[in-house]
Amino acid sequence: MRILFYLFLFLTGSAFAQQDSLVQKDLKVGLVLSGGGAKGLAHIGALKKIDEAGIRVDYIAGTSMGAIVGSLYAAGYTPNQLDSIFKETNFNTLIQDDLPRSVKTFYERKDSERYTLTLPFDDFKLSFPSGLSKGQNLYNLISQLTVHVNDIQNFKNLPIPFFCMGTDIETGEAIILESGSLAQAVSASGAIPTIFSPVEIDGRLVSDGGIANNYPIEELKARGADFIIGVDVQDSLVDRENLQSVFEIMTQVNNFRTISDMKEKREKTDLYIKPNIADFSVLSFQKGEKIIKNGEEAAHLKLEELKAVAKWQHPNNFKERMPVRLQDSVYINQIEITGNHDYPRNYIRGKLKLETEAKTSYKDLNTGVNTLSATGNFKRVEYTLEPNSKNKYNLRVKVAENENNMFLRLGLHYDDLYRSAALVNLTKKSFLVTNDIISLDLIAGDNFRYEFQYYIDKGKYWSIGLKSRVNQFNIDVDFDFLKQNSNIGDFNVNKVELENFDFTNQFYAETFLFKSFKFGVGAEHKYSKIETETIVDNEATEQLPFTILEQSNLFSAMGYVAYDTYDNTYFPSKGIYFRADFHLYLFEAKSSFNFSEFSIAKGKVGYAFSPFSQLSMRLQTDAGFRVGNNDMRALNFSLGGYGSQPMNNIMPFYGYDFLSITGDSYVKGLIDVDYEFLKKNHFIASYNIANVGDDLYKSGNLLSTPDFTGLGLGYGLETILGPIEIKYTYSPERGESEWFFSLGYYF
Repeated sequence: MRILFYLFLFLTGSAFAQQDSLVQKDLKVGLVLSGGGAKGLAHIGALKKIDEAGIRVDYIAGTSMGAIVGSLYAAGYTPNQLDSIFKETNFNTLIQDDLPRSVKTFYERKDSERYTLTLPFDDFKLSFPSGLSKGQNLYNLISQLTVHVNDIQNFKNLPIPFFCMGTDIETGEAIILESGSLAQAVSASGAIPTIFSPVEIDGRLVSDGGIANNYPIEELKARGADFIIGVDVQDSLVDRENLQSVFEIMTQVNNFRTISDMKEKREKTDLYIKPNIADFSVLSFQKGEKIIKNGEEAAHLKLEELKAVAKWQHPNNFKERMPVRLQDSVYINQIEITGNHDYPRNYIRGKLKLETEAKTSYKDLNTGVNTLSATGNFKRVEYTLEPNSKNKYNLRVKVAENENNMFLRLGLHYDDLYRSAALVNLTKKSFLVTNDIISLDLIAGDNFRYEFQYYIDKGKYWSIGLKSRVNQFNIDVDFDFLKQNSNIGDFNVNKVELENFDFTNQFYAETFLFKSFKFGVGAEHKYSKIETETIVDNEATEQLPFTILEQSNLFSAMGYVAYDTYDNTYFPSKGIYFRADFHLYLFEAKSSFNFSEFSIAKGKVGYAFSPFSQLSMRLQTDAGFRVGNNDMRALNFSLGGYGSQPMNNIMPFYGYDFLSITGDSYVKGLIDVDYEFLKKNHFIASYNIANVGDDLYKSGNLLSTPDFTGLGLGYGLETILGPIEIKYTYSPERGESEWFFSLGYYF
């Protein structure tokens, strides 16, 4: 019957086109686009053929990815523009809310580069987040792409009338989203459960429309469409071999209903397009080009039928689609903020860092919004740009404050110095005042450690912090090395196990000239002790079962400057890093050596760049020195090893084991060549040189031919646990090699 209908369309359409005097029926065409995650990119390919056929789409309905693609088409974008947009989009960043380091404060960077898992822990009750991502990056993208239609509150007034489907996550009821903020509606329709958190709209928690109605054909027909074209990218049921994860099982369960519904809905579709998406999953965004091509091929098979439909539309009502002119900046007249209760307007404006009555790039606008989101104090940050005069907009920012202010954080790490370590952290925000945070790290494993911090974040004003930490490790060193760095006598041993203990407390105040640059001043108390049980000097230790080689109890004033624009802490491919520290040790309470006032200064500068795609180079130099004669050795600069969080003045150096080279001054240079042969997989070749010794700056040996050199070859992998690295290093002057292995974020 349908074949006869298409034949009738084709024949009568051709006849009517030749009879100008005959009043032709103007066929109203509705387009329904189903959800399907990454498979929904096939809609773009299908739209290319629909445009090629000359069809005027009069109404669009979409769900999930169908809503995203459909809304942009309804807002005026051509299929070729959509193709370009989605090819340029990093979906890993979009899905994970992987906010760049540049939008985070130094404190927020430390949090994101230290803990593997963060869970809400309010009232000491463990819970789980409503999604892996807040959907902030998705919202930002849609909001930017639809700014030219921001003055349209009813979606039927878009260039092509549009609506999308959402699901009330409390009741399971299907919701038609057809007014309000287009970016908000589309974000809600695409909020895939467990991946994206639900979106609150008019007091209702709205999630992926595919849960309740993945193919809203009845709702589209109710709006007066005479002819329905449907593009179906829904999943089919898969066998047990493809049901390995919780997400895959949940998707399969949801597909029971949607597949059953499609048997009836397909019969109601006048022209049904089913792209071949069997080889793809809802997260196969890396295969986007192939998915788009498959959508185009499926629609091409229906091209003659599509052309026949176009002939039943009145040519006088057809307007050629002109590409939307993408804007790279916007003039912000004023900023309005709503939804905030605990966090004042000044705090929010300080994080946004946006000027009013000035032109602002979308890059800066998104950076400001992401900076606010990166604080973790808000479940969601939404904005609209409402025109108030020609080419000028009011920025309306709506925030939803995070009800969770207590968190349990976990981490794992292994390296060759501290060895195995498990981290449990308890963090509470708004502990005493709104913008403070209190945090306690407890680290168990081969070496117990802890770190406590209390911090009051005052943004561009002076922030105040308290920090306390215990750090300790055991290491075997050559006895000859020990003799050179202590006053111990002669013993008939080759290796000595040293136990290093450090207890440091700081009070500091710091301020930021801009996000990536800070400087601070403060005071520090440091108690350190180095002892060994390998040898017992009874005369020196008064019959103790160990020998204290050195201990101190020092008080100092300190200052520091830091600048950091690296795009990645562990494998930077661009940016500059600089840090300088200065400590003036003024007095002591109890030390095992003759104390006199002394100071230590050190600094590091690094530069990362990418001369070619997938290839990065990193140049780094650092140096340090001590001023003042003192017998203390614990704060000397010690070079060697790789892969651990540094303690005091212990520095990594290829070709040597930990604490192999020591002195009260040093200078070091490093070059890394990093080839990312697969995404997040790094092959790294390194070369470092150094001069280390006592009084290098006085003796003039600072810039002489380097005494120490080392080569390194390594493999690094970025994982959810943090970086996993294995290094082979070799020292030419020693003629010996060292292997180093580390797993997880450093802490």
